[in-house]
Amino acid sequence: MLVVMEAKATKEEVTTVISYLQSLNLKAEELPGANRVAIGVTGNKKHISHQEVQRMPGVKELIQVTHKYKRVSREFYPDNTIVKVKNALFGGNAPVLIAGPCSVESEDQIMRTAEMLKSLGVEVLRGGIFKPRTSPYDFQGLGYKGLELLKKASVASDLPICVELMNPEDISLFEHEVDIIQIGARNMQNFDLLKKLGKIQTPVLLKRGASSTVEEFLLAAEYILDGGNSNVILCERGIRTFETSTRNTLDLNSVALIRKMSHLPIIVDPCHAAGRHDLVTPLAMAAMAVGAQGLIIETHPEPFKALSDANQQLDFEQFSEFVSQYKRIQEVLKPVVSLK
Repeated sequence: MLVVMEAKATKEEVTTVISYLQSLNLKAEELPGANRVAIGVTGNKKHISHQEVQRMPGVKELIQVTHKYKRVSREFYPDNTIVKVKNALFGGNAPVLIAGPCSVESEDQIMRTAEMLKSLGVEVLRGGIFKPRTSPYDFQGLGYKGLELLKKASVASDLPICVELMNPEDISLFEHEVDIIQIGARNMQNFDLLKKLGKIQTPVLLKRGASSTVEEFLLAAEYILDGGNSNVILCERGIRTFETSTRNTLDLNSVALIRKMSHLPIIVDPCHAAGRHDLVTPLAMAAMAVGAQGLIIETHPEPFKALSDANQQLDFEQFSEFVSQYKRIQEVLKPVVSLK
């Protein structure tokens, strides 16, 4: 439920309403917005006397939130959430580009990649250190050694890093060593993990599960926000359908829909959607056209030698051409793609 206050409501009136709702064992918090002050109410498992709340000084109206998710909804927060990671603003007026190899494989590989990305204006460096693979015999990542190499590349390039978290026991480490914690598709509904991420303030990049609906995706994000961490970036990375010619099917419907339904920024990962390097650029451009607020692109100095996901990574020449097209379409779309 939302309690919308009058524009002239005093701070004391707002506080009085919040205190009354909390006395009913409800969660109530002030939601300041550009055009209104509202109070968001969650945990409403019993009847509230709407008439009593409506009659309180300063209250304009009560609005029932129709979705199961509350905090991620535009009904709760009508304005766009901006997630700041160093100089990158996810959800701002310009899209953000995250790039790097699927896996950190060596110091030379990640240092060369970071240097190249910095020269092209990429805002965030990504790299896998623990690789959840379908087969136990495939390369599983360098682990903590990979994180050390990423940190070294981060210092050298002055780029923040985005790293996938697998084990809840590593949260305290990632909280201090990683700029963006990525939660992969396999862990999207690992609710115990999501609850723990809600207790820290490190930005979380939450990827959509391969068989998850948009509502399930947003409810997963709700777990993190409900715990107190509002720094969540959503990522569409393709879903499993009957089609077998690509790795997944990129659901651009979800990007346009989530821009309407949620205030959280949403970016797109065309590499995992396609599983083919030759489709990455057209899918990325299409994602931008429907309102994606950023992209995550895999690039490797020698993709044919990559230890994981070799076919979906761009080499440096291909990535440079991709960035040229990315910048061109940015200019074209700037006046036509709405932020809501």
